[in-house]
Amino acid sequence: MIPFNHQVAEKLREIASLLEAQHANPFRSRAYHNAANTLDQFPEDVGKLIRDKGLKGLIDLPAIGSGIARSIYEYVAIGRITRLENLHGASDPVGLFRSIPTIGRIFAERIYNTLHIDTLEALENAVHNGQLDKVEGLGAKRKEAIQSWLLKHFGEHRQKLPNTQHSGNTPTVTLLLKVDVEYRLKTKEGKLPLITPKRFNPDNKAWLPILHSTRDHWHFTALYSNTERAHKLNRIHDWVVIYFYDDHHQEGQQTIVTETHGELSGKRVVRGREAECYEYYESKN
Repeated sequence: MIPFNHQVAEKLREIASLLEAQHANPFRSRAYHNAANTLDQFPEDVGKLIRDKGLKGLIDLPAIGSGIARSIYEYVAIGRITRLENLHGASDPVGLFRSIPTIGRIFAERIYNTLHIDTLEALENAVHNGQLDKVEGLGAKRKEAIQSWLLKHFGEHRQKLPNTQHSGNTPTVTLLLKVDVEYRLKTKEGKLPLITPKRFNPDNKAWLPILHSTRDHWHFTALYSNTERAHKLNRIHDWVVIYFYDDHHQEGQQTIVTETHGELSGKRVVRGREAECYEYYESKN
């Protein structure tokens, strides 16, 4: 057994255990267990495999789909797995973005606050779609540096891999708002397991409800936003972050909030998809 491979495998098993404890679809936890077993049995250092063959080399291994491959790649590249942090309620998008050279705290905060994203894959999508242009003060050279780093670590096999975010294949606003309703209703009724966030939880209490739900071909994880900004603005029990995954473990993320101004004031909206939300509410009148 290769020591580093086992180290990564244990991270995947931790994800699987959390999914089981949080009553997620058994299919998902089994997928992580199977991928962990593959790494333990692989006779070559997985880091070398990635350097030689990239993400495709991982996906060619038994029981490792593209979504889990990206988590493994992320751990090799920066020593952390965003998916695991999310399940712990320990999402730290500012710290995550600061792991990229040329991005300090100020720009990490601006990226998060402007684009409402909290994963490297979402950042890669933002680069691909030109959304970084919305971030104030982010000059051409810095954007090029960010793009180059992401391309080197995560984007070099973009054209060879299916990706739900890049193809526009994401859950509808209608479906996301249904998950939001389910999460908030079950939270109110006390029907959801509570996790103990590692951040902003000095008393180490289990207080953060987490929902795992499957609708159509999507698997959803929903929980209140436990970010620094949510705490500062007193929106902890309003902002709901929804992570979604398809059957191939391709991942995406959206945030649902109560709109505070404009025609949608007082209504639940999907950040970044306000126009779709307006059409949704108009259709219900």
